[in-house]
Amino acid sequence: MEAALIGYAPGVWDLFHIGHLNILRQARRRCDRLVAGVVSDELAGRVKGRRPVIPLAERLEIVRSMRHVDDVVVETHEDKLRTWRQVGFHVVFKGDDWKGTPTWENLERRFADVGVDVVYFPYTVHTSSTLLRGALELMQFPVPLHREGDEEQDMSQQQPAVQN
Repeated sequence: MEAALIGYAPGVWDLFHIGHLNILRQARRRCDRLVAGVVSDELAGRVKGRRPVIPLAERLEIVRSMRHVDDVVVETHEDKLRTWRQVGFHVVFKGDDWKGTPTWENLERRFADVGVDVVYFPYTVHTSSTLLRGALELMQFPVPLHREGDEEQDMSQQQPAVQN
């Protein structure tokens, strides 16, 4: 009896969009079981220099509810081989915007040593969390995006969304 092929799709999954859906959909087609890694707020802050807009609990619920995803794990460390030892995946999926980067070239070599394949999917150029976040930051919010949710806001001083 052949063992099930386990795939792993790591990401922050912030501001979930069609590019994220495409990666999860394509990944699921290439494995028997798909585990999605959701990067913690703290790790995203360390690695990307900013925390996600959407809190971890909500990102977990969004990714977990995708029919393409069988399970989710929280990534709290940068070492993907440590995650591999915990999850036991056979193939890792990533957007091709990461292909050729020093980080992923190193990971490809390290994964090859333990028999894990790395598969890249086309990056969705017209939609990305970075573009969405940039558009949100151009809008005038009463609290900067990196502070939202840190404290309760007094909505009585806010300008109405629709003006007469």
